[in-house]
Amino acid sequence: MFKKIIITLILLLLPLSANADIANEARLDYNKGIDYYKIGQYEKAAEYFRSAINVSPDFIDAYYNLGSIYEFLGQNDQALTVFEQIFIRQPSDYEAVYKAAAVASKLGQYEKALQYLDTIPKGSSQFDIARTLASQIRSKNTGGQDIKVPLQAIDTVSGQTSHMFDGIQGPTGMVTDDLGNLYVACYADNSIIKIYPSGQRVIFVKDKRINGPIGLAIDVMGNLYVANYASNNVLKVTKNGVISVLIANIDKPYGLYLKGNMLFISSQGSNSVLRYKLHN
Repeated sequence: MFKKIIITLILLLLPLSANADIANEARLDYNKGIDYYKIGQYEKAAEYFRSAINVSPDFIDAYYNLGSIYEFLGQNDQALTVFEQIFIRQPSDYEAVYKAAAVASKLGQYEKALQYLDTIPKGSSQFDIARTLASQIRSKNTGGQDIKVPLQAIDTVSGQTSHMFDGIQGPTGMVTDDLGNLYVACYADNSIIKIYPSGQRVIFVKDKRINGPIGLAIDVMGNLYVANYASNNVLKVTKNGVISVLIANIDKPYGLYLKGNMLFISSQGSNSVLRYKLHN
């Protein structure tokens, strides 16, 4: 994998032979994004990088380029969201971690910026600039005094166990969306709760049709999929909370896994795995 500097924006050039786990369709969209960027059609380039991510949700290079375009265009909220997705998938990509911190700082989210900077280890090529940015943030905003990063957040990124959220009724499956919100299936309460990055917790959906939720998955449009164990079906819940039965008559659906537009469901009752193509 190579990097090329174009104006003030760094884009990754991915050879088609690299990253064999990336679908060919995603690679083609990725390269189209590169081509559109080169001729200055940034929105079109972003469209193709988003398409590549939709096909291959773990396509790190596509996330990086999409975030870089958003930052270049001054769309910092979107840029931060994208760089945070890299951190979720590959926290050792310290170049992306630094970008997340830098954009968070631009948005005035100084505690979050410092949290990301503190994960960049000594010896990393990003360490010196990370320390410089951390020093600038502390000096500018606190007169040189340290900004306190929440202990539970530090524990999470360092790999130590921390009880961040207590009192959840029978937590089972979990999934995050592109904004970093966490969804947790509550088996004992027949509900799905949503936890924002700030820690605020709300009931995302609670309905009589939800009956023993376990596995969760979410697509790029924000639609949530629920393995409804006790009702032998899989539900679709839109980001606005509209519920529908996506797949009926599955014997004890348990785990869900979403790859592009293909949803995989483990059926505990039939000792099998089912594959379902989504049509959003």
